[in-house]
Amino acid sequence: MHDVRHLIAPDAFRGVVATVMDNNPGMDEPTAARAVEEALKFVVAAAKFPTEPMRPLRLVDEGWHALILHTALYAKLCARLGRFVHHHPDGPDTTDHVSDGHLRTVALMEEAGLSPDRDLWTVPSPVPVGASGGRRRRGGSGSCSTSSCSSCGSQCGSSCGSSCGGGGGD
Repeated sequence: MHDVRHLIAPDAFRGVVATVMDNNPGMDEPTAARAVEEALKFVVAAAKFPTEPMRPLRLVDEGWHALILHTALYAKLCARLGRFVHHHPDGPDTTDHVSDGHLRTVALMEEAGLSPDRDLWTVPSPVPVGASGGRRRRGGSGSCSTSSCSSCGSQCGSSCGSSCGGGGGD
């Protein structure tokens, strides 16, 4: 499954892209579309590998946040994938460089049969990202889970933070 755009309707995809652009003034539409497409790939891989630690980088995280903001769409997407992918935000001092978790995420995406857009999975982000209005981003992009933490056995969002088990998202 290399193409993930079929997972949501074209109008819905455009709506999510518009949300990314609204949250990132100055971001062009093609970049926002790439971020949403990578976010879809991330959610697919997270659903396929629910016990694996996964984390998106900032630009992909912007696409994931936009998907989640479209709650009905996101719930249907997760239902279609057979698993709800939850998000557990990192603390304010976390950065995208934490444990190079994004590299493991890219490997899992490839294992799921997806082709990550490697330009969007580089550190630092190839394009500036930053939320507008009241949504201020400080630090990293959070981790995802559908189960307890593989490192410490705690529920995600607890003390284990970004090393939490995979399968979900922001």
